[in-house]
Amino acid sequence: MKVGLNATCFNNRPSGAGQRFVGIYRELIKCLPDSEFIVYEPADCAIGDWFEGAPNVVTRRTPVPSEGRARKFIGGLPYWRSALPNEDFDIFEQFNLPLIKFASGRTLLTIHDIRGLQADAGALERSVFRSVLGRSLRMADHVVTVSEAMKEELLGVFPGISISVIYNGIDAVEFERVSDSELLAFRQKFTLPQEFILSVGHIEKRKNFQRLVEAIACLRDEGRSCCLVIIGNDSGERAEIDKRIRLLNLESNVKVLSCLTDLEVRCAYKACNLFVFPSIYEGFGIPILEAMAVGCPLVLSDIPVFREITQNRGVYFPWDDVESMAHVIDDVLSSTSERKRLVEYGRTRVGAFSFHSLAAQLECLYRSLL
Repeated sequence: MKVGLNATCFNNRPSGAGQRFVGIYRELIKCLPDSEFIVYEPADCAIGDWFEGAPNVVTRRTPVPSEGRARKFIGGLPYWRSALPNEDFDIFEQFNLPLIKFASGRTLLTIHDIRGLQADAGALERSVFRSVLGRSLRMADHVVTVSEAMKEELLGVFPGISISVIYNGIDAVEFERVSDSELLAFRQKFTLPQEFILSVGHIEKRKNFQRLVEAIACLRDEGRSCCLVIIGNDSGERAEIDKRIRLLNLESNVKVLSCLTDLEVRCAYKACNLFVFPSIYEGFGIPILEAMAVGCPLVLSDIPVFREITQNRGVYFPWDDVESMAHVIDDVLSSTSERKRLVEYGRTRVGAFSFHSLAAQLECLYRSLL
């Protein structure tokens, strides 16, 4: 089998999509030692380094930038028109829009979410995104998405497409590798209290961090002293978060940390006593798996994909109700037995998301399409 992977949308910026790509495809490449994988790199990132040492991987540097949808498509068209007709792929897989169609083999498209159709996007943005997405879905021979909730959402907008679900994954063992000395160094570097609540994600509106900050203010006003640590890089909402923290006089209660290393993020999960994921919209939610992997209790916004990942066995709050969010957080912090239940369930559940098993699912999908 010969597989082409259009990886030009990836770079070294942390992302769930990038984590999925590295984790699943490293395993898939091991599972298929007799298959050849051609990995197309963007102009600005050496993707091949992620698969260094794999004898069945060939990388090809392209002139396509990893960011800027219009620049990627317009700048990449001449390259793809000249490069692809010379290939004989059985499978050509792509991870971003708009789709580049491979004419002679089977073209797969992975979709993580369709946030461009959400109400907070402008009318013009929604119209353009719908057009690009619809055309790409029609051109693809098969679509892969990351949750049943996302599959239902896609079929609700574009019925009849050929689609499968392969979850995002995690290397749980990697998250367990945090020593006491590393944990102590992390606490000292960021002057963290002995107990704190953690939330992780790019700092953007849909992550709902503003309401989480307001929930911490509610808890303080009700007499519970809580500290919150938000870890994430700015995606347009950092200034508003900082402003809200100042207005609510929460400078001593809330820290926002950016540009952390992978080890530091793992230390944060290990050190916290509760993880809160307040998102308004997600296609999946990898931080749920990360919290489970380190044995951290977690509470979640009540959105379909979070109930799916946790099999309706988590603790949930309405994402738009600050007081309910605060009360749920308080209830879990106050209950040793509930925290123990959540930890035990998470440690069991996270095993369903190993990269090895997900790669095996993808291999089966490949073979079914040939």
